[in-house]
Amino acid sequence: MNSRKGFEDMDSRTRIREHGFEAKVSPVIQDRFRRLKALRPPSLPPPSLPPPSLPTPSLPSPFLPTPSGLQWQPEIPHIHADPSPVALAFPDQPDRLAQILGASAKKNQYGDHLSLHCWFGEPARFAPDIRALQLLVPDAPEEVADPEQWIFLDTETTGLAGGSGTYAFLVGLAWWEGGGLEVEQLFMRDFSEECSLLSALAERLAERRVLVTFNGKSFDWPLLETRYRMSRKISPPTPQAHLDFLHPARNLWRLRLGSVRLSQLERHVLEWDRGGDLMSDVIPRIYLDFIRGAPPERLIPVFHHNQMDLRGLAGLSSRILSLLSDAETQGQDGLELFGVSRICERRGDGIRARKLYEQSIASVLPLETDRAARRSLARLAKRDGDFAVACELWRNASGNSRQGYEAYEQLAIYHEHKARDPHQAREVVRQALDELRRANHTGAITPGAYREIRARFEHRMVRLERKSRGPLLDALAAELLGE
Repeated sequence: MNSRKGFEDMDSRTRIREHGFEAKVSPVIQDRFRRLKALRPPSLPPPSLPPPSLPTPSLPSPFLPTPSGLQWQPEIPHIHADPSPVALAFPDQPDRLAQILGASAKKNQYGDHLSLHCWFGEPARFAPDIRALQLLVPDAPEEVADPEQWIFLDTETTGLAGGSGTYAFLVGLAWWEGGGLEVEQLFMRDFSEECSLLSALAERLAERRVLVTFNGKSFDWPLLETRYRMSRKISPPTPQAHLDFLHPARNLWRLRLGSVRLSQLERHVLEWDRGGDLMSDVIPRIYLDFIRGAPPERLIPVFHHNQMDLRGLAGLSSRILSLLSDAETQGQDGLELFGVSRICERRGDGIRARKLYEQSIASVLPLETDRAARRSLARLAKRDGDFAVACELWRNASGNSRQGYEAYEQLAIYHEHKARDPHQAREVVRQALDELRRANHTGAITPGAYREIRARFEHRMVRLERKSRGPLLDALAAELLGE
């Protein structure tokens, strides 16, 4: 019975022949197509006639409408798009986008793409110190200190997770020029323009060999390298050096701000306010809607967001390098001094790290950060053989905390191995066990941490007691032999 009904449905369908193909379409589908056709905007006058007079939408500076000669692409209906009157009158969306932005079409051997240029007077050009740069890239060549070789990069992509299916549809580039920041944005109006965009990007990176990003080592640059390889036409460029300022920003400001998003750093560190801005997670949707025929005006905030990211990256890089060069005078608070001291310690500059740790401790630090600074300073003092300073720091830090129990342990190690005083080492271990029992009795320590730390100190106590009994037994043996 079901098979007979299927044959009846087949008979009720209408045969459609077009472009050499034949298809059978049911009345339901035909009705849907008729409804979609009714929604189509009226046809435009021939291109030779002037377009209908429409109000020009207000555009944020620096975007100014200019004519552009881009290729026409048909509008694709999309249920999520809500076309404005301007979009209905100009269905060639890529051409309309170039008009709105004041962008121009660039052509190379791989095809076309859009290019938009703008210039910012701030931040001003900054000449970095090679010693500060070597704290970020220890093997950095001297050319890295030449700001003329720097090129800032930030991408807007079709997804935030990366992977081979993610495209960088907008690549923002910036460099120092004319006392300010020159910005160029490479945009692909369709996925077919990717190779043209990648070729233009390779040319820019060949002109300036020092790549500067914010989280670019983990996201932007690996994504672009993947796109180059998947194109099978263009080899990935090889920067001479790559400066990623996300990690130093975390060291310097994460304790104070919590979030180290670029917009947050602009507001609280650079004291800039970029105003209304897009959330990064909505940008892929805006571009995909544009590809499907949504109004191009929706992409204007995306271009603005990318420009602000490049401007913020340039300003942040100048601020970080000025701190690394002269934290003693450029540091605004103890947390910045603490952050620079951590970077110096990791790069092996122990002398400067000790000096900055001392200065950060002398300023006002949060309790946990103060403990961490004293712990690091004691570690450096121990490394330098300055045990008087190290022991004083350990005594002051001892108590019911992770750093406090580590301080007890370091004191016990010092008295056992350096001072050769196992009795004093036993006394330190006994104090640690007493502190631990009080904390467990009052519930100030978790059961798991209590068991772990107690086992460690009890093991040390057993060994110290065995050492203490050794000299006594030797003395008794000597007396017996003497008799």
